[in-house]
Amino acid sequence: MLGFLYLAFRSNSTSSVYLIDYTCYRPPDHQRAPVPNFTEHIERTEGFSRENRDFQQKVLHRSGIGDEAYMPISVHELPPNTSFDPSQQEVEQVVFQVVKDLFSKHRINPKGIDILISNCSIFCPTPSITSMIINRFGLRSNVKSISLSGMGCSMIEELFKVHKNSLALVLSMEAVTPNGYRGRTKSMLVANTIFRMGGAAILLSNKKQDKWRANYELQHLVRTHMGADEQSYCSVVQKMDEEDVVGVSLSKSLLQVAARALKINVSELGPLVLPYSEQLKYCWLVTCQKIFGKGRAKREAAVVVPRFKRAFKHFCIHAGGRAIIDGVEKNLKLENEDGEASRMTLYRFGNTSSSSVWYELSYLEAKGKVKKGDRIWQISFGSGFKCNSAVWKSLANVDPERKNAWSDRIHMYPVQMPDFS
Repeated sequence: MLGFLYLAFRSNSTSSVYLIDYTCYRPPDHQRAPVPNFTEHIERTEGFSRENRDFQQKVLHRSGIGDEAYMPISVHELPPNTSFDPSQQEVEQVVFQVVKDLFSKHRINPKGIDILISNCSIFCPTPSITSMIINRFGLRSNVKSISLSGMGCSMIEELFKVHKNSLALVLSMEAVTPNGYRGRTKSMLVANTIFRMGGAAILLSNKKQDKWRANYELQHLVRTHMGADEQSYCSVVQKMDEEDVVGVSLSKSLLQVAARALKINVSELGPLVLPYSEQLKYCWLVTCQKIFGKGRAKREAAVVVPRFKRAFKHFCIHAGGRAIIDGVEKNLKLENEDGEASRMTLYRFGNTSSSSVWYELSYLEAKGKVKKGDRIWQISFGSGFKCNSAVWKSLANVDPERKNAWSDRIHMYPVQMPDFS
């Protein structure tokens, strides 16, 4: 998640975190899973009842995912192979390629990496994902390596307080292969349809001398954890169903939980980024709410949202699904165009979990929309339940001709989204 990117480097209140560059994985075309093929695959997979097949097809139809999204080779098979070996092969395919691309692009000596962090919740092998990278690329023996599964940011914060002038490689992905669910519980069938193959490698530095080659500087990060609330905690859970089949359950309350987490997150982020005029307006409404209780002022305060477009030029909303993107836009009172990068990422790449916000930033760059001084707001969600906001400032005009995951097809986007009614 976005949280560890900032916490890992916050050595003091005045230190800077520079995003030198990042790479998003684009699988080969033969691993695409067009909607008709995906539908046929569901039909031909044994173990699903007619009701469950129809349910998955309905979710897929409404998901906002198009024909370009990718699946691991193992998931193309019949029956899908969700065992350990193909899971590891998927992770290696993604992380080895994005790291290789990033190192080659900047001619980085792997031994120059001081810190290595990976983030993957479902697949946690031994040796770890960071050990796989160290072995493959020959990182030095004293590299600080941490493999995260969900939570773990607090110990990273302490670790990086004492490691200044460091260069870090962060890997963000989720494994699709072990997510496959062959049971009958509908809340656990949803994950079969929305998650797709992808990942990102991010190169960060807290060295002052790296500012000249960095594309972005991190200005703020706000992390909200709703784990103390039982409904939030249970909204995304990996578990066994009544027939002892393991899967990831996405509850019906997920959108409500995400909205609550976003509201708390925004209330903390707002004072850090909003112009004083917007802050004064918000404070006045809150004051009226406290004074007048359940009266008119409280009702008005409940629906008033600061104009975040006065603080940000671009928005990267977690591509968890069409409803998530729509919900964030509605709660923040954004325009449809503000969610373009998120919708197109969902359409082409599907839900790639924590790496989706990097595909969205890639989209904005490929469209030539990122200019020097622009502020970008990355909004990400995760199980637990968590909401993270990262604010980046562009340090230069980003060349749209620079190769990234969108370069081969950016001229085809945005596409007209189908009717999901």
